[in-house]
Amino acid sequence: MLATLRYVFATFTVLVAVIFAISPFAGTFVEQWSRHDVELRSTLVFNSMRDELANLLAVGTAAPINNLFDRLAPDDWLLAAGFCDGGGSLRYHSKLMPANFSCEKVARTASASFSTIDSDGRNIVVSSFPIATRKTSGHLILLHDLTYAEQRSAQARTWITIALAGVALIGAALASTFALLIVRRRIQSMRRAIEDVKAGRNGGSGEDSSVFGRQIREALQELAEARRSIDATRVDWSPETLHLMLESQLPDAEIIVVSNREPYIHNHVQDGIALQTPASGLVAAIEPVMRACGGVWIAHGSGSADRDVVDANDRIRVPPASPAYTLRRVWLSEREEEGYYFGFSNEALWPLCHIAFVRPAFRESDWNDYRSVNARFAAAVVEEAKRPDPIILVQDYHFALLPKMIRERLPDATIVTFWHIPWPNAETFGICPWKGEIIAGLLGSSVLGFHTQFHCNNFIETVDRFIESRIDRELASVTVSGHETFVRPYPISIEWPPAALADQKSVAACRSSVCAKLGLSESIRIGVGVERFDYTKGIIDRLRAVDAFLSRYPEWIGRFVFCQVAAPTRAKLAAYRNLQDEAESVAREINARHGNKDYTPIALIVRHYGPEEVFELFRAADLCVVSSLHDGMNLVAKEFVAARDDEQGVLILSDFAGASRELSEALIVNPYDHQSVSEAIKQALLMSETEQRDRMQLMREVVRNRNVYRWAGQMLLDASQLRKRQKIMLMASQKPKEMLKDMLINGRFGKLRQVR
Repeated sequence: MLATLRYVFATFTVLVAVIFAISPFAGTFVEQWSRHDVELRSTLVFNSMRDELANLLAVGTAAPINNLFDRLAPDDWLLAAGFCDGGGSLRYHSKLMPANFSCEKVARTASASFSTIDSDGRNIVVSSFPIATRKTSGHLILLHDLTYAEQRSAQARTWITIALAGVALIGAALASTFALLIVRRRIQSMRRAIEDVKAGRNGGSGEDSSVFGRQIREALQELAEARRSIDATRVDWSPETLHLMLESQLPDAEIIVVSNREPYIHNHVQDGIALQTPASGLVAAIEPVMRACGGVWIAHGSGSADRDVVDANDRIRVPPASPAYTLRRVWLSEREEEGYYFGFSNEALWPLCHIAFVRPAFRESDWNDYRSVNARFAAAVVEEAKRPDPIILVQDYHFALLPKMIRERLPDATIVTFWHIPWPNAETFGICPWKGEIIAGLLGSSVLGFHTQFHCNNFIETVDRFIESRIDRELASVTVSGHETFVRPYPISIEWPPAALADQKSVAACRSSVCAKLGLSESIRIGVGVERFDYTKGIIDRLRAVDAFLSRYPEWIGRFVFCQVAAPTRAKLAAYRNLQDEAESVAREINARHGNKDYTPIALIVRHYGPEEVFELFRAADLCVVSSLHDGMNLVAKEFVAARDDEQGVLILSDFAGASRELSEALIVNPYDHQSVSEAIKQALLMSETEQRDRMQLMREVVRNRNVYRWAGQMLLDASQLRKRQKIMLMASQKPKEMLKDMLINGRFGKLRQVR
């Protein structure tokens, strides 16, 4: 009993010490939390008013801008708002802006920044956000008064002291109770041991009752570490970062990628076998990731020499110069390719999802081939999997049925499916005769990704319309037959720095080279477009816009050339053949109208351009037009930005491309409105070098930070956290639920930190 009292006294003493140790830090924690809250609020305010402010700055009238700032005043914490121009002058401000405020005191960088100043004895947080228009550039300044945080801090110290004192008293009481129970249990154990010795029995140690609790604690500790380990907003994503993330979050994980298009194609040519890298946004995005991660890439072997270079198991190590992963080829017959690829994938799903006013063709024979080929790829995945729980990255609309098929054979697999094209609204998707099977197939995924939140919302609404399911809109998850699928936006991007930029010559040298190839004088201004011949890319509308530009501004005739590179694709489909024929006809028509024997305004190049050629063209151009009629992302826009390390050039970008949500400093246009696109071309040609630099710097920062390694890291981190959650839930199913009730309350996947 004396030992028990000593234990109670020691416990009480420790708790009192904890009170005095923690209390001083409570105020600091509250102040830090309040500052973070202010920074978040500032960012939300900036995002909500950026477009309106940019429009007002473009006009340059002071009254509307000051009125806009004054409308923010009702915010209890926002003290004042203003605009510091590039010269460091406070040009516009709200009425409550402190008289002693100076733009010189504020850090004005190429990205958002936060600092603290003292004004009349008040602690002021200053948020600075860059913003640029064609007339001016500078920074939006938001001032928040942190006086309320000091009051919160004092209150927090008081209440925490009271609360901890209560906890100490309760803890002491519980400690005494537990101590008595421990003493009683030890006495009983000693009695049993004595009786066993007397009876000649060996005392077995038995199972340690604490093993399960220790396993749970370790699993939760891993999950918490995963949340803390990588904060994507501060990580410089690179192949090395991806390697480190995989080693720390997914040690010994097996990664398998499935796509229709292969990253390397081998074809027979006169001199032997030639290697080709296909012109595909998907390949451009995934291939750098596989070089960083390793693993197996399963794809359709479409090259004429593909069978000649694989081993007996249809595998080949790639890239050829420095093998980093395995390419496993799946062979399809001509009939299967006709039905699965050209038929259902590209004559049904492609126009259905892009809403490009081309009627989808739904043929039952195509659907049967599509289902059969998905089953073939599922068998290949199972064959390649060396363990029961691989991470499988399923790519694109060619494999809508694949996740469910894999799930049925590898129930412990973590399946991350990414849909590279838009997802239409529920009413549009509802015309598909096999909508139920497609949705059910995709819901076999652990995580289903789209480019934008808008497409995620469309998918969830489609599920709600056509499938019996439980939808958690807060967590953006869908549960069918006990399996939960999380729906997440993952904006795809390109590698940074791009490999095609490594050996490029200077911008001046690239321009000279391109002008020589096209037979142009170096004084001429050049616009470019680089696409496959696809009706969703808006090539015809783009050419019509150039026609409108030259018609409205004839002074540019002879001074401006638009170079359109278009690689033939899906030539077996009439819609694509007709598009190419129409583009060539329109180009001839425009050249006849505005050109002469010495001047051709449209240079239409119908062939595949390699990455190095594309980047040389981008570096030589004055402007790039990306006029997609509907696009999931469009990586051409990001490649143009990445190519311009001279921070010059203007991007004209369709509002209907997912990239417009990130590259807001481009000239955003409606591609259907030829006149507005022609005006954007004029604006781009007349834009000053300073404005070009301001816009390009911001866009390059976005592309650099949100590169393809970050895109892959987002998905793989979510896969890692999901696997840890599943580990905990598996242990939970093996022990009484009451032991885990409190432990799992914060462990839901939807609450995990998202990498954005």
